Amino acid sequence: MSLPNDGPSPGHGLRTPLEGEKALPWDDAAVIHAPLQLIAPVVGQEWVDYNGHMSESCYLLVFGDQSDAFFRLIGIDEDYRAGGHSLFTVQTMIFNLAEARLGDPLVLALHLLDADEKRLHIFHTMHHRETGELLATGEQMLVHVDMVAGKSCPMPPELYRKVMAIRQAHAVLPLPAQAGRNIAIRRG
Repeated sequence: MSLPNDGPSPGHGLRTPLEGEKALPWDDAAVIHAPLQLIAPVVGQEWVDYNGHMSESCYLLVFGDQSDAFFRLIGIDEDYRAGGHSLFTVQTMIFNLAEARLGDPLVLALHLLDADEKRLHIFHTMHHRETGELLATGEQMLVHVDMVAGKSCPMPPELYRKVMAIRQAHAVLPLPAQAGRNIAIRRG
C-alpha cells in the first residue's frame, strides 16, 4: 500500500478568511467583551467528512480562524509579520463534545485565560448558533516569536498593553471546565 503524496503546491499555502485584512484600529475607550465573539461561520461541505459531520481537523481550522480574528483585533496582521514577528501555537487541546453537521450555524467565543510578555493562553468555545449547544472547545498556548532569530521574544509594549487590557476584562470569567486538562487513561 502506498500513501498519496498530493499536498499543496509550493507557494500556495493555507489561507485564512481574514488573510490580507488589516488589523483593526484599537480604541482604548471601547468595551472589551468577555468573552470575545469574533467569528460565526457556517459548516461548509469542505469541512464535512465521511461520517457526515465536521471533520476533527476542521475544528482546529475554525479555532485558528478565530485566533486570526483575535490577532487582527490586537494589531497582528501581514504588516506585523512582515516586520519579523508573529504568534506561534505551541500546544493545543481540543474537546469534541457534540457533532456539527453540514449547514450548522456556529458561533465562537475566545477567552484570554492568561498572558505574560511572551505567551498567551487562550480558550475557544464553539456553540451551535441556534440551539446554543456547546459543540467543542479548544485551548491553546501561543508564544510571541522573532521569526528572524527563530526564538521567542517579548511582545512590543503596545501589543502587550492591548493583551493585558483584554486579560483584565476576561479576569471576571470563570475558568472553563475543560481548561488545563491533559490526556490520560484513568485507571481504577
